[in-house]
Amino acid sequence: MATKPDIELVALTKRYGETLAVDRINLRIPAGSYCCLLGPSGCGKTTTLRMIAGHEEVSDGDVILGAENITRLPPAARGTAMMFQSYALFPHLDCTDNVAFSLKMRGVDKETRRGRALDLLKRVQMEPYAKRLPAQLSGGQQQRVALARALITDPQVLLLDEPLSALDPFLRVKMREELKSLQTRLGISFIHVTHSQDEAMALADIIVVMNGGRIEQAAAPREVFNKPASAFVARFIGGHNVLPAAVARAKGEGEFVAIRADRITLQPGPAPVDATSISGVTRSVEYLGATVQVGIDVAGLEPLSAVVPEARFDANPVAPGQPVVLSWTPKDVHVLGR
Repeated sequence: MATKPDIELVALTKRYGETLAVDRINLRIPAGSYCCLLGPSGCGKTTTLRMIAGHEEVSDGDVILGAENITRLPPAARGTAMMFQSYALFPHLDCTDNVAFSLKMRGVDKETRRGRALDLLKRVQMEPYAKRLPAQLSGGQQQRVALARALITDPQVLLLDEPLSALDPFLRVKMREELKSLQTRLGISFIHVTHSQDEAMALADIIVVMNGGRIEQAAAPREVFNKPASAFVARFIGGHNVLPAAVARAKGEGEFVAIRADRITLQPGPAPVDATSISGVTRSVEYLGATVQVGIDVAGLEPLSAVVPEARFDANPVAPGQPVVLSWTPKDVHVLGR
């Protein structure tokens, strides 16, 4: 069995005139990994994906797949395939012919390409719908057909541009489970662009958090969540309070620290404030089922939050406008890089 390739980005750069969209990023994605490029709109994640695919010209740097530099190769010669956000299915072709289309363009005979298309439709549980047109399918079904079409060329890397964004929340969760299961079965690398922190956490072996065309952090989901590399990562990934190190009385070289919202202890105030606590005023209370999220305003700081187990909140509830004291233990303080 052939060794599957790593993919490496070396000083990869994209300029649009004077605008620097992607700024000399370096990244290695091990073979067979599920990698999510995560960040806000305009951070460079989709441009990076399109440069890997060959749909966007590289300004500087290289895209390496295994031992081959694919930077200047056309999309069809790269060993990658891209699934677009819109799915881009041909409305006049049935599912089988949509999936088989790229093989038709390569001159593969009708019987062979349709047989291969039906095999892939079966793999994504769409064989019973093989003769339907895209307009006769639900959003989730269209996504499966688009996946089969992307996979028919046996790519070594599958590139996905916000593939779940058009689906309703329930179907989105179901389809991300199917995506991860499919990637595990195929054993190839998936590179998936998303702006959803939950999606990235659920799917990825590696999360690459981007900001302003640069990589802020590239690590496993647990490391990104528990040890964010910067204040930007801590804020964007969610579930953290970012405080000046002096306020948290933290030791370390960083200017800011992060404290997970679920590690904050909350009690009604006023109460004595010690070295690991601060006082504030409840801004909001949101019941989330198993937990309650409490927003707190603290003078001179950005809004803070505490995530409290339902039973603990019920035993000692607080309401908007009520004084509260937030406390934490020193071991839950993570010093952030600059």
